[in-house]
Amino acid sequence: MQAGSPETSRWRRRPGLGTWIALAVAVAAAVAGLLFVDAHRISAAPHAGDPRCEKVVSRAPDDIPGMSRDWAIGEAVASWGGRAAVLRCGAEELPPNVNLCVTANGVDWVLDETRLKEDGVSVLRTYGRSPAVEFTYTGPRSEVGGILTELNRAVDWLPQKRRCVGLQDAL
Repeated sequence: MQAGSPETSRWRRRPGLGTWIALAVAVAAAVAGLLFVDAHRISAAPHAGDPRCEKVVSRAPDDIPGMSRDWAIGEAVASWGGRAAVLRCGAEELPPNVNLCVTANGVDWVLDETRLKEDGVSVLRTYGRSPAVEFTYTGPRSEVGGILTELNRAVDWLPQKRRCVGLQDAL
Protein backbone atom coordinates (compact mmCIF):
# COMPACT_ATOMS: atom_id res chain seq x y z
CA MET A 1 0.00 0.00 0.00
CA GLN A 2 1.20 3.45 -0.82
CA ALA A 3 1.01 6.43 1.46
CA GLY A 4 -2.03 8.45 0.60
CA SER A 5 -4.01 5.51 -0.76
CA PRO A 6 -7.65 5.34 0.36
CA GLU A 7 -6.81 2.27 2.45
CA THR A 8 -4.25 4.04 4.70
CA SER A 9 -5.93 7.44 4.87
CA ARG A 10 -9.00 5.94 6.48
CA TRP A 11 -6.88 4.89 9.49
CA ARG A 12 -5.27 8.30 9.82
CA ARG A 13 -8.46 10.26 9.68
CA ARG A 14 -8.58 13.25 12.02
CA PRO A 15 -11.53 13.68 14.32
CA GLY A 16 -14.30 15.74 12.83
CA LEU A 17 -16.07 18.71 14.37
CA GLY A 18 -18.82 16.48 15.79
CA THR A 19 -16.27 14.39 17.69
CA TRP A 20 -14.65 17.50 19.19
CA ILE A 21 -18.03 18.89 20.23
CA ALA A 22 -19.02 15.60 21.87
CA LEU A 23 -15.68 15.48 23.72
CA ALA A 24 -16.07 19.09 24.91
CA VAL A 25 -19.60 18.39 26.17
CA ALA A 26 -18.42 15.27 28.02
CA VAL A 27 -15.55 17.14 29.69
CA ALA A 28 -17.85 20.04 30.64
CA ALA A 29 -20.37 17.62 32.15
CA ALA A 30 -17.66 15.87 34.17
CA VAL A 31 -16.29 19.17 35.50
CA ALA A 32 -19.79 20.44 36.35
CA GLY A 33 -20.52 17.17 38.16
CA LEU A 34 -17.36 17.46 40.22
CA LEU A 35 -18.11 21.08 41.10
CA PHE A 36 -21.68 20.15 42.08
CA VAL A 37 -20.47 17.35 44.34
CA ASP A 38 -17.74 19.54 45.85
CA ALA A 39 -20.27 22.32 46.52
CA HIS A 40 -22.26 19.89 48.68
CA ARG A 41 -19.27 18.47 50.56
CA ILE A 42 -19.02 19.38 54.23
CA SER A 43 -15.99 18.43 56.27
CA ALA A 44 -16.69 15.92 58.99
CA ALA A 45 -16.14 16.68 62.66
CA PRO A 46 -13.22 14.85 64.35
CA HIS A 47 -15.44 12.20 65.97
CA ALA A 48 -18.05 11.85 63.21
CA GLY A 49 -17.56 8.09 63.24
CA ASP A 50 -19.29 7.81 66.62
CA PRO A 51 -22.25 5.46 66.01
CA ARG A 52 -24.61 7.86 67.81
CA CYS A 53 -23.94 10.52 65.16
CA GLU A 54 -25.91 8.54 62.60
CA LYS A 55 -28.96 8.79 64.85
CA VAL A 56 -28.38 12.51 65.45
CA VAL A 57 -28.36 13.23 61.71
CA SER A 58 -31.34 10.96 61.02
CA ARG A 59 -33.36 12.88 63.65
CA ALA A 60 -32.42 16.29 62.22
CA PRO A 61 -35.50 18.09 60.86
CA ASP A 62 -36.33 18.40 57.17
CA ASP A 63 -37.03 22.09 57.68
CA ILE A 64 -35.83 24.73 60.07
CA PRO A 65 -37.35 28.23 60.18
CA GLY A 66 -37.19 29.59 56.64
CA MET A 67 -35.02 26.83 55.17
CA SER A 68 -35.33 23.32 53.75
CA ARG A 69 -32.77 20.59 54.18
CA ASP A 70 -30.11 20.31 51.47
CA TRP A 71 -28.33 17.41 49.95
CA ALA A 72 -25.01 17.30 51.82
CA ILE A 73 -22.00 15.03 51.38
CA GLY A 74 -20.00 14.24 54.48
CA GLU A 75 -20.02 11.93 57.43
CA ALA A 76 -22.51 12.87 60.16
CA VAL A 77 -23.52 16.21 58.60
CA ALA A 78 -26.75 17.95 57.63
CA SER A 79 -27.36 21.34 56.04
CA TRP A 80 -30.21 23.69 55.23
CA GLY A 81 -30.71 26.74 53.03
CA GLY A 82 -27.77 26.24 50.66
CA ARG A 83 -25.41 25.62 53.59
CA ALA A 84 -26.52 28.73 55.45
CA ALA A 85 -27.08 26.33 58.36
CA VAL A 86 -24.84 23.31 58.95
CA LEU A 87 -24.96 20.64 61.66
CA ARG A 88 -21.91 18.45 62.29
CA CYS A 89 -22.01 15.64 64.82
CA GLY A 90 -18.83 14.44 66.51
CA ALA A 91 -17.28 17.80 67.36
CA GLU A 92 -14.78 18.09 70.19
CA GLU A 93 -16.52 18.26 73.54
CA LEU A 94 -16.13 21.60 75.27
CA PRO A 95 -14.46 21.86 78.65
CA PRO A 96 -15.96 24.26 81.20
CA ASN A 97 -15.57 27.79 79.83
CA VAL A 98 -16.84 31.34 80.17
CA ASN A 99 -18.44 31.69 76.72
CA LEU A 100 -22.11 32.54 76.41
CA CYS A 101 -24.30 29.49 76.96
CA VAL A 102 -27.85 29.37 75.65
CA THR A 103 -30.34 26.78 76.84
CA ALA A 104 -33.01 25.94 74.27
CA ASN A 105 -35.69 23.60 75.67
CA GLY A 106 -33.23 21.82 77.95
CA VAL A 107 -30.29 21.58 75.51
CA ASP A 108 -27.26 23.72 76.35
CA TRP A 109 -25.42 25.34 73.43
CA VAL A 110 -22.20 27.35 73.83
CA LEU A 111 -21.57 30.21 71.40
CA ASP A 112 -18.10 30.63 69.89
CA GLU A 113 -17.89 34.35 70.62
CA THR A 114 -14.53 34.76 68.86
CA ARG A 115 -15.90 33.46 65.58
CA LEU A 116 -18.97 35.65 65.89
CA LYS A 117 -16.81 38.75 66.40
CA GLU A 118 -14.38 37.83 63.59
CA ASP A 119 -16.76 37.05 60.75
CA GLY A 120 -20.31 37.33 62.05
CA VAL A 121 -20.96 33.58 61.88
CA SER A 122 -22.86 31.96 64.76
CA VAL A 123 -21.11 28.72 65.74
CA LEU A 124 -22.70 26.89 68.65
CA ARG A 125 -21.76 23.56 70.19
CA THR A 126 -23.72 21.39 72.58
CA TYR A 127 -22.38 21.41 76.10
CA GLY A 128 -22.20 18.37 78.35
CA ARG A 129 -23.38 15.86 75.73
CA SER A 130 -21.39 13.18 73.97
CA PRO A 131 -20.86 13.20 71.08
CA ALA A 132 -20.89 16.97 70.85
CA VAL A 133 -22.89 18.55 68.02
CA GLU A 134 -21.80 21.75 66.30
CA PHE A 135 -24.19 24.09 64.54
CA THR A 136 -23.01 26.87 62.22
CA TYR A 137 -25.38 29.58 60.97
CA THR A 138 -24.60 32.50 58.68
CA GLY A 139 -28.00 34.19 58.85
CA PRO A 140 -29.38 36.81 61.23
CA ARG A 141 -28.55 36.18 64.88
CA SER A 142 -32.17 36.80 65.85
CA GLU A 143 -33.15 33.51 64.14
CA VAL A 144 -30.70 31.27 66.01
CA GLY A 145 -32.94 30.59 69.03
CA GLY A 146 -35.83 29.30 66.91
CA ILE A 147 -33.49 27.11 64.89
CA LEU A 148 -31.90 25.60 68.01
CA THR A 149 -35.36 24.70 69.26
CA GLU A 150 -35.99 22.85 65.97
CA LEU A 151 -32.69 20.96 66.37
CA ASN A 152 -33.56 19.74 69.88
CA ARG A 153 -35.11 16.49 68.67
CA ALA A 154 -31.81 15.56 67.03
CA VAL A 155 -29.72 16.00 70.19
CA ASP A 156 -31.92 15.95 73.30
CA TRP A 157 -31.80 12.14 73.52
CA LEU A 158 -28.01 12.22 74.08
CA PRO A 159 -27.35 11.94 77.83
CA GLN A 160 -26.28 15.23 79.39
CA LYS A 161 -23.34 14.86 81.79
CA ARG A 162 -22.81 18.56 82.55
CA ARG A 163 -24.94 21.69 82.43
CA CYS A 164 -24.17 25.32 81.87
CA VAL A 165 -24.19 27.43 84.97
CA GLY A 166 -24.70 31.15 85.27
CA LEU A 167 -22.83 33.55 87.49
CA GLN A 168 -25.61 33.38 90.06
CA ASP A 169 -25.19 29.57 90.19
CA ALA A 170 -21.44 29.81 90.74
CA LEU A 171 -21.65 32.14 93.74
